Amino acid sequence: MDKRTLIAIVLSLAVVMLYQVLFVKPVPVEQPARQESAQTAAPAAEKAGEAVTEGTSATAEAPVRQRTLFKKDEVVLPGRDITVDTPLYTAVFSTRGGSLRSLKLKKYRTETGANGVPVEMVSVTGNMDYPLTTGFAGSTVEIDPNVLFEADNEAVTLRDGGESKTLTFSWTYPGEVTIHKTYTFHGDAYLFDLDFAVTNLSEGIIRQSGLLSWNQYADPNREQDSYGFDGPVYYFKGKVDTLAVKKIKTPVSLGPDVSWGGYESKYFIASLIAQQPSLTNLLLTKDAGNVVSTSLEGPKNVIPPQQTGSFRYSIYVGPKDYSILKAVGVGLENAIDYGSWIKWLALPLLHALKFIYGYVHNYGIAIIIITLFVKILFWPLGNMSYRSMKGMQKLAPKISELREKFKDDKARLNQEVMSLYKVHKVNPLSGCLPIFIQIPVFFGLYKALLYSIELRHAPFFLWISDLSAKDPYYITPLLMGATMFLQQRMTPSTGNEMQQKMMMWMPVVFTFLFLNFPSGLVLYWLFNNILSIGQQHYVNRQTT
Repeated sequence: MDKRTLIAIVLSLAVVMLYQVLFVKPVPVEQPARQESAQTAAPAAEKAGEAVTEGTSATAEAPVRQRTLFKKDEVVLPGRDITVDTPLYTAVFSTRGGSLRSLKLKKYRTETGANGVPVEMVSVTGNMDYPLTTGFAGSTVEIDPNVLFEADNEAVTLRDGGESKTLTFSWTYPGEVTIHKTYTFHGDAYLFDLDFAVTNLSEGIIRQSGLLSWNQYADPNREQDSYGFDGPVYYFKGKVDTLAVKKIKTPVSLGPDVSWGGYESKYFIASLIAQQPSLTNLLLTKDAGNVVSTSLEGPKNVIPPQQTGSFRYSIYVGPKDYSILKAVGVGLENAIDYGSWIKWLALPLLHALKFIYGYVHNYGIAIIIITLFVKILFWPLGNMSYRSMKGMQKLAPKISELREKFKDDKARLNQEVMSLYKVHKVNPLSGCLPIFIQIPVFFGLYKALLYSIELRHAPFFLWISDLSAKDPYYITPLLMGATMFLQQRMTPSTGNEMQQKMMMWMPVVFTFLFLNFPSGLVLYWLFNNILSIGQQHYVNRQTT
C-alpha cells in the first residue's frame, strides 16, 4: 500500500468520524424505574425544632391524620413581586408560593448587537406553576404551591461581590403548620441557598418528604440548536445524563444517590442541588401543556407536634462556565459536553485560549496563536512527512517499473518495493503523521469552541461577530477549501489515477463539512493550512 492510498484511507476515516461525532446524535434511552432506597434508621432528633426520621420511636404514639390545607380548585390570587438585584443577575420572586418568577443574567445577552437583551433563565406559559416550587411528596399534609406567603423584605439589593443577604417567605395555617422559605443570596455567585422549614402546630405528627421542583415550559415550536441540548439533565450515581423532552411519556423516577437535577440549554443551566444525595431521588414529569418538571425528593421525615423539620437545598441558575461550575463541587461542570474521550485535550486548549485572550483580548487572534504553537510543536514531524513525500515522488518511476515487472506476483512486488524504500531511506507511513496528530487537536478544539460559553458571541474581525457560530457568508470555509486544494497541488503525487481523482475531491468534501462549523474552528484549520503550505514550500526548496 503506497503513501497516497494510506492518506486517502486516513482522510476518509476522518470524514466518517467527523460525521458520526458532529452530526449523528445518540438516541436517548428510556430511564429505569427508581431504585428504592433501603430502610435506614436515623438518630432521633435531640433538639427542639428538628425533624425526626421516619421509623424512630420518638413519634410512635403520636396520631397521624391526612389533611388538605389548600385545594387546587380554589382561587389563586396574584402575588406581590420581590426583586433581588445582584451584580450578576436580577431575580423576581413572588409571594404566590414564595417562588421564583424571573431571573435575568446581566453579563449574557440573547444575541450580539443592539437587539440583544439579558438572557432570561425562566420559561413560563399560561397558568403553570412558577419555575421554582416546593411541596410535600407523599405527605400527610397537602399544601398547594400557589398559597400566598408574606415576605420580610420589599426588595433585596447586593452591590458588593462578597455580600450575602436573605429573603424569607412565611405562611401559616392556624393550628396546623407554619412554613418558612429562606433564600440566601451571594453577590459574587450564581448559586443561592434555600432553607425550607416546616413547623408542626398540630397535635398529630406530620410525615413528609421535601420536594423541590424546577418547572420549565419546553416550547415545541422553538428552533432547536443542531449542536446543543435543551431538556432535563441530572447527576445520578456519579454520572451526568440527559433525557429528551419528547421521550418523557410517563413519569421517570430515579434514585437514590442523586446529586443534582435541572434543566439545561447549550450554554446555561438551572440546577437543584441536594444536600444529602445518598437519600435523594429524582422525578421527571411532563404535563399536557409541555411543562417539564425536574424534582428532587428528599428523605422521608417525621415532624412531631410543636417541632420543626428543615430541608436545605442549593440552586444554581446561570452560565455553563467550567471554572464556575467546578467550584460548586458537586460535578456540575460535567454538564458541559466536552466528550468523555476528548475532554483531556479540550480543557487544556480552552485554558490556553483563555490565557492568551488575557493578553490579546480577541479569541480569534488567540486561536491563530494556538495554531502557530501547535505547528511549531510538530514542526520536526512535518518536515519528516514532507521529505518522505518528496522522496516518494522521486521513487515513483521506479515503483511503476516494478509494478509492470511483477504485475502477476503481488508478494514479490511488495518485497521489491519495500527493499527500494529501505535502500533510499524512505518511510511511506511518515507522510500520514501530521494527519494523525491533527485529528485529536481538531476534535479537542471543536469541543472547546462549540460548548465553552467563553466563545459565545466572541467577535473576531469584520463580519465574524461570533466565533462559536458559523461564518454567515461562508468566506472562511471557502478560503479553507482553496488552501487545502493548493496544499494538495503542492503535494507530490505517487498514486494511480483513481487515487489521485479521489484525493482531488477531498477539499470539496471538507469545504461542505466546514460550512456550518463554528467559525473559530474553521479559522484554526484555515491558518493551519496556510502554515503547512509555507512549511511544505520550505521543505521542497531544501530537497530540490
